[in-house]
Amino acid sequence: MHAVHRRLQIFLGLFLLVATTGTIGFMHLENLSFAEAFYYNIVTMSTVGYGDIHPTRPASRMFAILLIIMGGAIFLGVIASATELLLAKREQKSRMRKVNMVLGVFFSEVGDRLLAQLSGCDDSIDGIRENLIVKAGWKHGDFTAALKKLKKYAFKVNIEHADLQSMHDFLTGKRSFLVGLLENPVLIEQESFSDTLLAVFHLADELGSRQSFAELPETDLKHLAGDMNRAYGKLVEQWLVYLQHLKGQYPYLFSLAIRKNPFDRDASPVVVQ
Repeated sequence: MHAVHRRLQIFLGLFLLVATTGTIGFMHLENLSFAEAFYYNIVTMSTVGYGDIHPTRPASRMFAILLIIMGGAIFLGVIASATELLLAKREQKSRMRKVNMVLGVFFSEVGDRLLAQLSGCDDSIDGIRENLIVKAGWKHGDFTAALKKLKKYAFKVNIEHADLQSMHDFLTGKRSFLVGLLENPVLIEQESFSDTLLAVFHLADELGSRQSFAELPETDLKHLAGDMNRAYGKLVEQWLVYLQHLKGQYPYLFSLAIRKNPFDRDASPVVVQ
């Protein structure tokens, strides 16, 4: 879409340049006022030719021919680029709807529970918990402020408090689901979510590669903690961005998402008010 937008800008710039040149040229060649020359120029560039005015001098006729050739092509370029940009934006909106549908399924099936498990091992989570308790009245500025604070936060789990076997069993049971998401073509252009999904899948693969978690060496536990931290940080940011989208586009889904907030100890899907 960026290329289309850039092309439209170029054509609009050329259109303004030719329109300005043509208007000034007809003012000089035909001794017209600005309004008359501008009208003359647009009629010439668009090749409409109402017949109410026409060049009276040879130089004006040559100038008009040049404007018809250049202006006509630029005029068509502007229309074609504007139409292409409109269609591209419509297609992008359609793709984003599909991406957010996939995001919704992901958090419902995997993301929310994994976030609850990972945040439960985060000894410092209380320091940012208030930025993760999304309220129904949150506005764009609230989400922006929360994301800024999260970018400064070091997501770090305490591996000693992690139930690795439970996390392993959960992610192993969702392996086919995760593979299916990785193969989904709508995620190709959604780089941030693709990275999140890969981080989660890698964590699942690491946990699934160990037969037992009973006596793992310190070095291996540190390695697993690094994989968990990577998935944890990406998940939290993606979750908050997803909720911001729901807030503006799907209020009913947003309502359920905040009632199931994995960071809220009192969260419940049951509507009490």
